[in-house]
Amino acid sequence: MSVLSSSRLYMPLNAVLAAPGLLAVAALTIPDMSGSGRLALAAVLAVIWGAYLLQMAATLLKRRAGDVRTPTIAIDVLAVLVPLVAFLLVGGPDWSLYCAVWLLKPLRDSTFFPLLGRVLTNEARNLIGVTTVFGVVLFGVALAAYVIERDIQPEKFGSIPQAMWWAVVTLSTTGYGDAIPQSFAGRVLAGLVMMSGIGIFALWAGILATGFAQEVRRGDFVRNWQLVAAVPLFQRLGPAALVEIVRALRPRIVPAGAVICRSGEPGDRMFFVVEGRVSVATPKPVELGPGAFFGEMALITGEPRMATVSATTAVSLLSLHSADFQMLCSSSPEIAEVIRKTALERRGAAPMA
Repeated sequence: MSVLSSSRLYMPLNAVLAAPGLLAVAALTIPDMSGSGRLALAAVLAVIWGAYLLQMAATLLKRRAGDVRTPTIAIDVLAVLVPLVAFLLVGGPDWSLYCAVWLLKPLRDSTFFPLLGRVLTNEARNLIGVTTVFGVVLFGVALAAYVIERDIQPEKFGSIPQAMWWAVVTLSTTGYGDAIPQSFAGRVLAGLVMMSGIGIFALWAGILATGFAQEVRRGDFVRNWQLVAAVPLFQRLGPAALVEIVRALRPRIVPAGAVICRSGEPGDRMFFVVEGRVSVATPKPVELGPGAFFGEMALITGEPRMATVSATTAVSLLSLHSADFQMLCSSSPEIAEVIRKTALERRGAAPMA
């Protein structure tokens, strides 16, 4: 298996450092904090700042090799410079508040925000459309509430800007209760506004959920395609057949020493080794590496496993279930023929689960 990247190592490190730092920032705002307590918390902030200084230096060195993204560098530099400038120029008890910039540190290597950016870009037209509807409804509702309630509650509905606060609260269905229509017409309007707000926010949520689902499926497809393309058995297939098998195969990570399948179990799937090595417990044990596969007879005969297979190292697998294999046989006979031919060639050799 590949070695974990430095970004994966930094993510928990940044969270571990940021959490006590932000707690110290919050504690320093307590008015009755003793002088010794404030000094101890300031020391905690200084230690964390020093750790971030070292991380910034490492990031800048990697930048020279072109291995670090610009947002990562910006976050590391801000995490060091903002508290330092605040300490030198602001002084007093408020300097520690600027350490709140460390909120960005756990996010520096997150994959969520690039994903969010792609979703917002892809769904920009629909999101802008719903936002436009929200703005139109907001102004129209504020205008209607102003006309209906201005004589009854001039202190709360005496102008359209004042009525807009009530419109925002009602459209978002939060209902703070500081402004409530008193007339019958105003209450009917409020009910319609609340139902409209539910619909608008449901549209926003639906658009974003659909966008995230499409991006996740696209990412999974690309990753599975790369895994399938690494299996020599499938390299002879055409693009159309590869698309079919990418949709059917399911990736799986197995830790070293774990049993993948046992002798005598129902044979309902076969496995392809992408990374790592597995051991087949036959009378003469066989070790399989990347590109190999086992359990193919399960797809041909459905008979129980003939051998136990375990992971010699941490291993990345692709599994093909018998139900998916049957569907592939009908849609892409060439895939089934490749697997059947290979299985028959190996049938006379040592059993492969």
